Amino acid sequence: MDDELLELQRQFEFAQQVKSSVRLSDRNVVELVQKLQELGVIDFDLLHTVTGKEYITQEQLRNEITREISKLGRVSVIDLADTIGVDLYHVEKQAQDVVLSDPGLMLVQGEIISQNYWDSIAEEINERLQECSQIAVAELAGQLQVGSELVQSVLEPRLGTLVNAKLEGGQLYTPAYVARVTAMVRGASRGIFVPSSLSALWAPLQQLVQEMNGSSGVAVENSFFQSIFNRLLKEEEMLGSLRAGTHWTTSAFAIAQKDCVDSSFSQNSYISYETMQKLGISQAVQFLQARYPDGRPLAAVFIHSSMIEMLDSATEDAIEQNSWIDSLSVLPSSFTSQDANKMLLLCRSVQSALKADKALILGESYVLSSGFIKGIYDQIEKEAEAFSIQSSTASLIDSSRKSSESTESIPANTDKGSRKKKGKSVSTKAATVETVPEEEEDARPKSKRNHKKGRDSSSSQKLDSKAGGKKESVKAQESNNIIPPDEWVMKKIVDSVPEFDDDGMENPDSILKHLADHMKPMLINSLKERRKKIFTENADRLRRLIDDLQKKLDESFLNMQLYEKALELFEDDQSTSVVLHRHLLRTTAATIADTLLHGLDIHNKLKNGIEVGESKTQDPVLLDSSERTALAKNLNGSLPKKALALVEALEGKRVDTFMVTFRDLAEESGLVLKKLDKKLERTLLHSYRKDLTSQVSTESDPVALLAKVVSLLFIKIHSKALQAPGRAIAAAISHLKDKLDESAYKTLTDYQTATVTLLALMSASSGEEHDCSSDRILTKREFLESQMPLLRTLVLGESQPQQQS
Repeated sequence: MDDELLELQRQFEFAQQVKSSVRLSDRNVVELVQKLQELGVIDFDLLHTVTGKEYITQEQLRNEITREISKLGRVSVIDLADTIGVDLYHVEKQAQDVVLSDPGLMLVQGEIISQNYWDSIAEEINERLQECSQIAVAELAGQLQVGSELVQSVLEPRLGTLVNAKLEGGQLYTPAYVARVTAMVRGASRGIFVPSSLSALWAPLQQLVQEMNGSSGVAVENSFFQSIFNRLLKEEEMLGSLRAGTHWTTSAFAIAQKDCVDSSFSQNSYISYETMQKLGISQAVQFLQARYPDGRPLAAVFIHSSMIEMLDSATEDAIEQNSWIDSLSVLPSSFTSQDANKMLLLCRSVQSALKADKALILGESYVLSSGFIKGIYDQIEKEAEAFSIQSSTASLIDSSRKSSESTESIPANTDKGSRKKKGKSVSTKAATVETVPEEEEDARPKSKRNHKKGRDSSSSQKLDSKAGGKKESVKAQESNNIIPPDEWVMKKIVDSVPEFDDDGMENPDSILKHLADHMKPMLINSLKERRKKIFTENADRLRRLIDDLQKKLDESFLNMQLYEKALELFEDDQSTSVVLHRHLLRTTAATIADTLLHGLDIHNKLKNGIEVGESKTQDPVLLDSSERTALAKNLNGSLPKKALALVEALEGKRVDTFMVTFRDLAEESGLVLKKLDKKLERTLLHSYRKDLTSQVSTESDPVALLAKVVSLLFIKIHSKALQAPGRAIAAAISHLKDKLDESAYKTLTDYQTATVTLLALMSASSGEEHDCSSDRILTKREFLESQMPLLRTLVLGESQPQQQS
C-alpha cells in the first residue's frame, strides 16, 4: 500500500514538472470560470481580490478573518482588507457576520475585539494597580483608544476575578488603598465637633491623599469619599445625623445644642432665630415647635405665651386711659415691629378694642385709642379747612388781580355815536393816521386811550415776571393749595401732642409719621366733601358761563369774518396787506382770542371745584402774550395744544391762520361758531354802515373823522368793512382813486395830508411850550375843522361816489 502511494506521488510530481504544450491566458481562465458558473458547475459566489488575479470564496474570507482575530485579538477592519487583499465592502460585510455568529467578539468603532483580548488587558491593568494603587478609567481609555464607558463596561464583570480592585467614580482602587482612605474618612468624621458640610471635609482629605500618592497620584473624586462615609454611617461606626446628604452633625454637638436652647428659653421666655442660627440650627421654627408645642413663632423670635399676657396687660391700661402705647417699648430689643404686631393681634384686650372700634394699630407696633385719635383729628380738621380756604382765597386773589389789571388796560370808547346791536352790529374801530407810533397802532379801541394801555401793559408785564417761575399745571397748584402737605399735618399733630416730636418728622417708622398717614386720607375725604359742595354750587354757573361765552363769540367771530373779507382788496399790495393783517390780529382777533382763553380758564377752574369770584365788570379781557401762553398750558386734555397754536397764530402775520386755529379750539371746547353767509353779511354791513354814518355826522374830532370817512367809503364802494390802522390810511385812500371823481379824491388826499402834518406838529411840540408851534397847530386844526363839512358832504351828501359794479 505504501509502495502504491509513493508511486502516485512520483507520478503527480512528474506531472507538475512537465511543461504543458497548451497555456491558457488570464482572459481565458476568467471566461472559463464564467462558463462554469453558467453551467452550474460552480454553484457558489466567488469574490475577486484587489489585484484581480485571484478568486476567493466568501467562506474562505470568513475563515481568514477569524484566523486574524484569533491571532491578534484586536484587529481593524481596514487592516483586514489590506491583509487579505479583498475589497473593504466585502470584508466589512463578512466581519459583521463573524461578530454576530460569535458572542465572544464585538465590533467597536471599526475594530473587532475578542474577549481574550480584554482578559489580557484586565491582567495588565491588575498588574499596574499593584504598583500604583489607583488608575483612572479615562487614562486607560486614552491608552487603549476606546471610550471610557466601554472600558468601564468591560472591567465591571472582571472586578474581583482578573482585576482585584474597586471601581468608584471613574477610578480603580486596590483594596488596600480603599482601606487606607476608609480609615482617613472615619477619623476625619469623628474629629468634627460642630455641624459641617461634607464637601468642606473632603477638600483637605483630597489634598492629604495627593500628598500621600506623590506627583503621580490621581485626584480622588468626592463621590468616593461620600460612598465610604455612607457605608460607615450605615454600619454605625460614627454617631450623628446627616441632613440633605451633605450636612453632618455629631451626636455630641446635638446634645449640647439642645441644652443651650432649653437654658435660654426657660430663662427669658423667648429665644431669637438669630441665636438659633448661631447655635447651628437653620430650621429654627420647626425645631422649636417640635420641642415647645405651647410656644408662638413670630417673625424674629419664638416666645412663650406668658409674653403675650404681659403685653396684653400694658395695652389694656393704655386703651382704658384713652391714651396710646408703643408695644416695642415694653418688649426686649430683639423684637421687631412685625413681632410686636403679631403679639398685639393675639392680645385679648386689643382684639376686643379693634372689634368695638375703640382702638387702632398704627405702624405695626403702636396702639392708639379711638378717643385719643378723635381729639387730635377734630382740631386738625378745623385748621385744615381754614388752610384750604386760605390757600384757595390766595390763589383766587392772585387770579383776580391779574384779571383786573388786564381789564384796566382797556381804554373806554369815547365815540358817543358808536353803538352795538346784539348779535348783528359791528363795533366801530376808528383808525389813526400814518404818523401814529407803532404801540398806538396795536391798541384795540381808540388812539386817545393808547397811553393808558401802555402803562397798564407795563404793570401787567411786571406781574407776569413775578409769576414767571410758576410753571406747574393748574391742577397741581390747586391740589397743593387745597390739600395740606404731610409736613403741615405732622406739625399740627406735634402741636397737639408734643411728645410725638421726640422721634422727629424724618423717621418713617415714627408714630408721628404713621398717625399723619392715617389722618391724611380722612382730611382729604373731608376736603373732597367740601369741594363736592362747591361743585354743586358751580354747576349753574358753568351753564351760564358757557351760554355767555357762546353769545360773545357769536357776535365777535361774525365781525371778525366780516373784517377778514376786506383784506382781500389788498392782496396785490403786499406791504399794505401785512399791515392790515397784523392790525386786525392785534385788535379784534386778540380780543376774541382773549375772551375764549379767559372763558375756558374760568370754566376749567369751576369744573375742578375751585372757587372763582363773579366778575363785576363786563369789559373785555385784555391779556399779554405770556398770560395767553400760561392760560393755554393750564387747560385740560387736548385743549393746551390747540390753544398754544392759537396764541402762536395771534403772534403771526396771517388772519386766515388765526381763523383756522380759533375754529379748532372753539370746536374742541364744544362751542359752535356761526359761519358768515350772504344774508348775515348784508345785515352786518347795513348795521355797520348805519353806525358809521351816525358817527361821521356827530364826530367833532377832525383827526378821528378821516378814518371813519374812509371806512364808510369802503362800505359804499366795495361793500367791505375795512379795519385800517393810521399807517394804512394813505394806502386805503389810494385804493379808492379809481372809484371817486377827481375833486372828491383831492379833498380826501388834502385832508389826509393836513392830518398828517397836524399830528407831526403835535408830536414835535409834545412836552415843550413854543408859541410858534402852537400857532401852527391851531392854524392847521382850524383848516381841518373848516374841511370837515366838505368831508361829510363827500360821504353823506347828495353827490354820491361811483358805485362798484
